[in-house]
Amino acid sequence: MSAYMPTLKQLQYLVALKEQGHFGRAAESCFVTQSTLSAGIRELESLIGTTLVERTRRVVRFTALGDRIVEKAYRVLREAEELAAIAQAAGKPLCGDLRMSVIPTIAPFLLPRLLPHLRQEKPELKLYLREETSPSAIESLRHGHADCVLMALPFATGEVECEHLFNDRLFVAFPKDDPRDPPSTIAPDMIDETRLLLLEDGHCLKDHALAACNRPELRAEATMMGTSLHTLVQMVDNGLGLTLLPEMAIKGGILEHTNIAARPLLSDHASREIALVWRKGSPREKEFRMLAEILRDLVRQGD
Repeated sequence: MSAYMPTLKQLQYLVALKEQGHFGRAAESCFVTQSTLSAGIRELESLIGTTLVERTRRVVRFTALGDRIVEKAYRVLREAEELAAIAQAAGKPLCGDLRMSVIPTIAPFLLPRLLPHLRQEKPELKLYLREETSPSAIESLRHGHADCVLMALPFATGEVECEHLFNDRLFVAFPKDDPRDPPSTIAPDMIDETRLLLLEDGHCLKDHALAACNRPELRAEATMMGTSLHTLVQMVDNGLGLTLLPEMAIKGGILEHTNIAARPLLSDHASREIALVWRKGSPREKEFRMLAEILRDLVRQGD
């Protein structure tokens, strides 16, 4: 066995450099000086006996071994954090720090209801939120930057545990003066693919909407240009087309002060599953299931 063991601090410096791609920004993220961070990584390289990072004036490039060690470092740091989480979970549940990533098609509509409720029910819980698209949120979870993710399924999450919260129906939104306005529901074959506006790539709602319609030609014909649901609503309100919206956004008031009508989409899979997701084997699993129950209760109260 090697007599040398890297310190957690050295691994933190290495991971920060990989994420930031710049010594100065990495140092800022670790709250140390650039010289301190650089010295820590050089010491790590010296004791390992190989170069992990190639340095030039303009580029920070990791070697193949450096990339492998960074991946291991993520796991080591995550396990170290979970040591503290084990002790915390054994004490009072849902207290202390909790880092949650939330996708953009959920955050603006559910968090305003959730946060005041949590502050009242769990005053000792310090909830740190990050709004991220589903791919970024799962990466944050995998690397230990997030403890759990509030997201929509189906989505390729990898090895995780999840708790179902509720199903969120999909609606077709269009200008109120549209002559094709149906009285109740809209079937997928009624959607004009040349007028359909969807979120840009990276938002899982785009895939959920296309899957619900089950029309392969929509993926090729639809105009994918919206960076957010609010942007899509403004486009529809200006007569540029129609879009698909989740029910939680409509209940959250996204159509207020617009000239937009919305009708439920009539199909076999016209909804997305809202779930709370966390790493498999997390010592805080009991807490996450408690949090999921709080979320379910909150949604039931609002229905």
